[in-house]
Amino acid sequence: MSEQGGGSAGHQDDWWGQLYGADADDTGSASAADSLDDRFDSAAGTVNERPTAPAAEATPTLADVPADPRAQRPVRPARPAEAPPVPCGHVGPRPPTYAAEPIALPAADPHELDDLVPDTVLDGARYGACTLRAASVRGDSARHRGEPRRDALLTARFGSGDRALVLVAVATGARATPGAHRAAAEACRWMGKAVGLSHSRLAEDIRAARRGELKSGLHRLTDRTLGRLRAGAAEQGLEPEAYGATLRCLLLPADPACRTRVFFGVGPGGLFRLRDGAWQDIEPEAAEARGGAVMGFGSPPSETPEGDRLTMDLGIPTPPSPYEPAPGPPREPFRFRTSVAREGDTLLLCSTGLADPLRGERELRAHLAERWSRPEPPGLAAFLADAQIRVKGYADDRTAVAVWEA
Repeated sequence: MSEQGGGSAGHQDDWWGQLYGADADDTGSASAADSLDDRFDSAAGTVNERPTAPAAEATPTLADVPADPRAQRPVRPARPAEAPPVPCGHVGPRPPTYAAEPIALPAADPHELDDLVPDTVLDGARYGACTLRAASVRGDSARHRGEPRRDALLTARFGSGDRALVLVAVATGARATPGAHRAAAEACRWMGKAVGLSHSRLAEDIRAARRGELKSGLHRLTDRTLGRLRAGAAEQGLEPEAYGATLRCLLLPADPACRTRVFFGVGPGGLFRLRDGAWQDIEPEAAEARGGAVMGFGSPPSETPEGDRLTMDLGIPTPPSPYEPAPGPPREPFRFRTSVAREGDTLLLCSTGLADPLRGERELRAHLAERWSRPEPPGLAAFLADAQIRVKGYADDRTAVAVWEA
């Protein structure tokens, strides 16, 4: 056994020796800087070098060798003064308070590792006449405190060919609640499942411009998804607000002949359109009053259908009936909008983490308008850099979904 152990140790020493030797002798290929220097030399011209000593000449002594061999190297001319491209990390007169890069990781449970949320999610695709870019980034505040990202992002394609339907769902969990990231992720998954099971009918309604059927059907799917969240809160013994989430979605048909884009959801956020270099806020109103006033909607009539005059409303609340359950908290209204895209448009769906600074900071609007009005959509890395341009005073999670029309 001792001989085998000695042989194993010797073999390990040889292996480490070979590994160390490989590292020490491995010069590798020329670096990017060397390659740039070589091209610079060829462009600058040939520099005179010292003539080499003849072979018959005596070997020089140490006294003939200069003290600093680098002094005999040819001196390259100075590079032209050119400012290197510096990425725009923030807009505004002052940088944000928090650091630009992540600081602390969220606490992990060894039994619930599937519950971990990555700091950043990035995705993209190209279908039909549109190019999709999507990114979700943990906010500066959460990065500093080691909290998980409350925003969730889902991108999914259902079906194939021109009959395929692309869904992008963005959800944000309630602030200052332990399971906010979990509720947002579940809202996206349940909505994805509901749309996936009905994608054929939805795609057909979009191509046929059946706006009424789309609105009612998507309203039911949204209510069903958020109802499951409220049921999950009851199972955990939590209030509905403690395990809730906002949910905002886009439906994009893959058919290149169909330019209809469908937005629906519940909760605050942003829906913008970049057209001809200018931003348009096309967020649908939560409740639009249309038509004349009717009982229970708008201004009350001055008298009843029987002709009796209504008395003045003194604003005294009616006591709750003991035979009816107490009313629950008011729910967020359903939002819905269909739009027909034009060539060159950029449609942006985002959470409040980007919607608020985009509405409040002119410099951010100008910067993104310049970046996203170029002929070609940005790549994934460039889109991520644009989406996380920071503004002082805005440190929430950011989720951005942009669609470029060819």
